[in-house]
Amino acid sequence: MQADFWKDKYPSEVPFTVDVEAYDSVLDVFHESCKKFADKPAFSNMGRSLTYRELDQYSAAFAAYLQNNTDLKPGDRIAVQMPNLLQYPVAVFGAMRAGLVVVNTNPLYTAREMTHQFNDSGAKALVALANFGNLVQEVVPHTGIKHVIITEVGDMLPGFKSLLTNFVVRKVKKMVPAFNIPGAIRFTDVLSRGKRSKLVEATPHRSDIAVLQYTGGTTGVAKGAMLTHGNLVANLLQMKAVLTNFEMGKEVMIAPLPLYHIFAFTVCCLGMMEMGGHAILITNPRDLPAFVKELAKWKFTSFAGLNTLFVALMNNEDFRKLDFSALKTTAAGGMAMQHHAAEEWERITGCRVSEGFGMTETSPVVTMNPPGYSQIGTIGMPVPNTTVKTVDDNGNETPIGEPGELCVQGPQVMKGYWQRPESTAETIDADGWLKTGDIALIQPDGYVRIVDRKKDMILVSGFNVYPNEIEEVAVGHEGVLESAAVGVPDDKSGEAVKLFVVRKDPALTVESLMAHMRANLTGYKVPRHIVFRDDLPKTPVGKILRRELRDK
Repeated sequence: MQADFWKDKYPSEVPFTVDVEAYDSVLDVFHESCKKFADKPAFSNMGRSLTYRELDQYSAAFAAYLQNNTDLKPGDRIAVQMPNLLQYPVAVFGAMRAGLVVVNTNPLYTAREMTHQFNDSGAKALVALANFGNLVQEVVPHTGIKHVIITEVGDMLPGFKSLLTNFVVRKVKKMVPAFNIPGAIRFTDVLSRGKRSKLVEATPHRSDIAVLQYTGGTTGVAKGAMLTHGNLVANLLQMKAVLTNFEMGKEVMIAPLPLYHIFAFTVCCLGMMEMGGHAILITNPRDLPAFVKELAKWKFTSFAGLNTLFVALMNNEDFRKLDFSALKTTAAGGMAMQHHAAEEWERITGCRVSEGFGMTETSPVVTMNPPGYSQIGTIGMPVPNTTVKTVDDNGNETPIGEPGELCVQGPQVMKGYWQRPESTAETIDADGWLKTGDIALIQPDGYVRIVDRKKDMILVSGFNVYPNEIEEVAVGHEGVLESAAVGVPDDKSGEAVKLFVVRKDPALTVESLMAHMRANLTGYKVPRHIVFRDDLPKTPVGKILRRELRDK
């Protein structure tokens, strides 16, 4: 599909191209924003707001500590494993300022998942929340991690509030298990020592890796997408061009999605920073009463979420009573937005949902619905400087209106998979077209619609779940002979995992197998349903037919 196809279809106020090379790195954007918006709030969480000046100071101290008190060198990887807390942007921007590559890590990972990601990335340092200290203690000896920084929930809160919060989390709520990690240092001590040290600012280039963002694969092996400074800068500028109703230095965005997920990382962390916006970090969006109470404190102008979160909020009576007069943009991603939910959100808030499409491998945004021109049921049009096309199984481009695999070409497409050249070649062809694995069609009006998924991937609450990983864990149980995982519709999470099992041990119970799955998989990957069968449908060569199970 020629890019010119969209030229006349973009709203007049949305530019067809933008200068994606306006900055050499994420740090150039960061430094400019910290100067331009120094006294404006950058991030708020748990009653504390960090101004851009404070973010600059704290991240500089973090970076200076790394440079002067560790053997870490530019290009080394540092894993950051925590929920949405003020410590997250301090650690991430601090790590970048020291020249390190950030490895975003889900804090809900099991020991098995953590070990794989840390070893695959070659991470030499880790910043983790104390709540997961017992897992860190278990995992670190089996990895190359030499430096561990432990933070507690209240570490960035002022004075007595910090002490009280950490005491309550540890002693009252008992959310911090006992652990002992030799050589680990407290986050607060890092900042204290870093303030007294000299920082030599890193000067990364566009082609340098900024983040290793892990995604699953059809083989079940998590792969690190190499997102360069150029990729991320391009994508935040592409988004900014489409968000024509955003005002520099005036936006207040609610950020309930985890920043370690690529959608929130680019949209809520980097994107808001570039625009001088104010991101309200929600640590635990599942605590709806507390979440709604926090929302009531702000005249928020934008909201980033996904279908399941919107549905949960709309079912909360207090949420429906909030003042939405300032809300002008609702960005939805991570999973398909249901028509009914989108219509109900607009009825309650007065703001139409703008759905988009992206992947970890594309930094992530590929298409967006421009505010004011949102077409529910579509993923919008390609963002500036981006071309998409649909192809058949032979790689031939399909006509407008006919479905095919969606392929993407643009400056936000990853450099490749970390240390996996074969996987990279399978995903990105010689001309730079990335195959998404999603079946889409391009409408005559230029809007794109996803119609199916080519891959067997399961999408649970916006998170990718890959059947092979589930099946591999299942057959690791001594009572399991064969297994097959498929996605089934679920009212709460969009899809849920259903596991079909052929037993090796006739005495194997659902409860026993479920306990095994919970011990080895992050919560959203754990099967919601387990069904025992005498056999599984297979092709003549013995490949399990997941689609047949799914169709039944």
